[in-house]
Formats: sequence, C-alpha cells, structure tokens
Amino acid sequence: MFTCGAVDGRKAINGLALLVEQALELDPFAPAMFVFSNRRRDRIKILLWDRNGFWLMIKRLEADRFKWPKEAAVVELTVEQLHWLLAGIDLAAMRPHPERKYLQAG
Repeated sequence: MFTCGAVDGRKAINGLALLVEQALELDPFAPAMFVFSNRRRDRIKILLWDRNGFWLMIKRLEADRFKWPKEAAVVELTVEQLHWLLAGIDLAAMRPHPERKYLQAG
C-alpha cells in the first residue's frame, strides 16, 4: 500500500506510523508495506512492521524522479508493481493481463 500525497521527508518511524493510523485509518502493524514519497518525488520511504519492531527503508534518487501514481489517497500494489515503482517505471503505463480464476480445466 502507499499514499499518493507528499509526506514531510523529516518524518521518521513514529511520524509515519501515526500517519498510517490516523490520516489513512489503516493499521501500521498490518502485514503490509506502507510507501511514502516526498514532494519532489526523489525519495521514497517504506514502513514495515516485522514481529517486534518497525523497518524503515529509504531510497534517494540522485538525478531522477519516481513516477508516482495520481490515483486515490491509498493504492494497493502488488510486489511486482512496487518493484516497477522503485525502478522508475510509470505504473499507469504498465497494465498486466487480469488475473483469471477457474474452477476446472478445459
């Protein structure tokens, strides 16, 4: 999951966890990654709860910008889409085939 709005880059674990809980009304302890970007879209922070503590991962681009989606306030991503985002790929341009579920073969 991630938020599309710009987040103050000075926010650390506690500030981001409060943002997830209060502004997004989600559980920061859920088995999910919460991805945030700064206004310039050259930094991403990923917040993740892991059994007994939070992980905070940061990626800073030196010359480029992340292609941040302009959808709803909270968007759920697949692992593959997160990799695309981190690689600088525009998610709006990447549309995989829809997932198909069948009850029997043939």
